Formats: sequence, C-alpha cells, structure tokens
Amino acid sequence: MTRRATLRGPERAPLTETRADVLVCGASFAGLAVARELAGSGADVLLVDRYEIGERATSACAAPLPWLEAMGVTGAIRQELPCMGFHTPHGSVRYRLPWSWAAFDYAELCRLLFDQCDARFEIATVTGRRGDRVATDRGELSAPLVVDALGWRRVLAPQRNQPPDAPLSRGLEVHPRGGGADLDVWIERSLVRHGYGWSVPAGGEQRVGVGSYEPRDHVREPTEDLARRLERPAVRYQGNWFPHRLRPAAQDGVFFVGDSAGHCLPLSGEGIRTAFYFGIACGRELRAVLQGERSRDEALRAYGEFSASHRRAYGLALRLQWLIPRLPPRLLTLGLRAFRPFVDRAFGWYLDQAAPSYAAAPTGPAVAASAGTQSRTPSHSLP
Repeated sequence: MTRRATLRGPERAPLTETRADVLVCGASFAGLAVARELAGSGADVLLVDRYEIGERATSACAAPLPWLEAMGVTGAIRQELPCMGFHTPHGSVRYRLPWSWAAFDYAELCRLLFDQCDARFEIATVTGRRGDRVATDRGELSAPLVVDALGWRRVLAPQRNQPPDAPLSRGLEVHPRGGGADLDVWIERSLVRHGYGWSVPAGGEQRVGVGSYEPRDHVREPTEDLARRLERPAVRYQGNWFPHRLRPAAQDGVFFVGDSAGHCLPLSGEGIRTAFYFGIACGRELRAVLQGERSRDEALRAYGEFSASHRRAYGLALRLQWLIPRLPPRLLTLGLRAFRPFVDRAFGWYLDQAAPSYAAAPTGPAVAASAGTQSRTPSHSLP
C-alpha cells in the first residue's frame, strides 16, 4: 500500500504519475466498491484520498450482515447484532430482525476491500476541478473516467453541497468501552428534537451517538447526555455530516457515488451498504466503457437513471423522516408495539431497496430492475 509521501500541505511531494484510465476520488466505502468492481479489467485505476486507506472512520460502522458476506469482508466483523431495540419516553420495543446487523472494524474492512482491488493508491487531497483535470494538493490529475466518492461535500460538482443550507443531517458519537447484545435506538424529543440516538455494541466497544435531521441543531450535548444515561464516558469523539436526499449521480462528466450522490438513506441515516450497492453499479458502467460496450456519455446516462430509479423508496423514507419526530410520543410508542407483526416484511423490504444479491449478480452494466430499464445499444468509443 502506498504511504504518505510527505507530512502535509506544501511539504508533500508532487505526484509523478498523474494520468490514469479511471480516477476514483475517495477511498472509503463507495470508492473502494468502485475500484473493487474494476479489478481484473486491465485498466489503470488510480484511487486517491486525503488519508491512508482505513485511517479515519466517520460512521458507527454497522451494516447488514448479508452485505458484508456478499462483499467478502466478514473478517472485519466485531459483533453480530440480530435484534434492535427502540426506546421512547413511554416504553421500549425489541425486535428480532429477519437479518442481522454487524458492527465492524473500519480499518480492517477497508483493508479487506482494498485487497480485492488492483488499483494504484495515492494520498492526496482533492480540491476541485479545472476543466477536465482534477486539482489536488500534490498536482493535477486526469482520466477519461472520473468518480467522485468524496462524501457529502460533492467536491467535483459545479456547485458545492454546503451545510446548513444543503439537505444534510449531522451525527456525532463517542467510543467508550462497553458491551451489549442489541442495536438500540432512542427516539426522544428531549434528547434530540428531529433525529435519534443510538448505541452499537462492537466487541468490547460501545458506539454511542446522536444524529439530527436538522443541520442547525447541535449534537454534542445530546450525545454526551446519552453516554451519561448509559453510564459510559464520552471519549474518542467521531462525527460527520450525511445526506438525506438523492442528488444527481451523473453530472458534468463525473460519476458521483455514495454520500456525494445523496445515497445515504433518509430516516435511518444508513449509507454503508448503499455505498457498496451504487459503487458496484458505477463500477459496472465504467467497466462497460473500458470494454467498448458503451460510450462514456451512455454510461453516465445509464448510471444516472439507475440511481434516479430509486427515488420512490428514498422519497418514502424522507417522508417518514419528517413524520416520525412529529408524532405524539405516546402514539409513536403504540405504533412501535403494533408494528411487531410486520417486522419481517418491513425489514425485508428495507433490505431489498439495495439488496445484497446485487453484489453477486453477473458483472455487466447496471440495470435498474425496479424501473424496468434495459442496457442501451453498445458503443465502442471512449472519449
């Protein structure tokens, strides 16, 4: 694995190889999924990120177990979580899910994903675009195929995604030592008015945090309040913004994937398996271009349509995100209890919106099955 050339800023050495067939900006879940899908294509894939691979986590690092199995990264799992507990001021409900969550080690999962790639990796901070070139703090890079997997900032877009005006939520968590058996969620207005709190046990560590759908609301105080309630010290802080609305996945000649395309699901704030899912879809379109089956413009259009075909599910989750914090607490508690007979069906539907079976599908251009679209006529030009 390539190491940091110099410490930071102007002291970093310029990049020596600045051109590639595919440039993937961002080396977390989405970027690694794209690069993984291109393994064995014969293309020169350059993966860049401001940090070493696996260096800095920005989430609670829990995902559906079937997705971690499908991606071949079960070695990173710290704890399987087959149950979820939901807590309100008027009671608690515990569900056994039809599938399990799994808390994992971020650095190890990223390493396992990178081991499945054959991409080059360089540490560089991407700052924007200058025409058809990507600017970094170590020089300009170029490639006929460019992916923005840089997260909520959407760095390579013509207009940036800037809080608090952008459709972004914010989250913060602490990582004390601790334990537990369930993934617990608190829906309490006294804790956070528009959002929820969580506790994710992870094999001796307890990830305790709060997320707010309203970007103007601060989350440090409620995170510390929840940690005190659980009798855990507020140590090892970690936080980030995350989107709650789809954005164009193809724009101005760039493929956007993961948080940069708004692929994080509203309501739950889950973005890891959707980063895998859309990263695979993006990688398949890129492979089709490299193999001469599509032009770049056809691939951009197909990938953009594939992402947009999920608007119905994302729209439903966004409406629930607006509704649930506004329900009277007693009514919400009754609703959670009445929901028990529908758990399997509801959580099965939820998983199917980015189904793990997609990872095992035959390699080829993304097909938006939910929209019934088919691959376009192959093209043999690579602009």
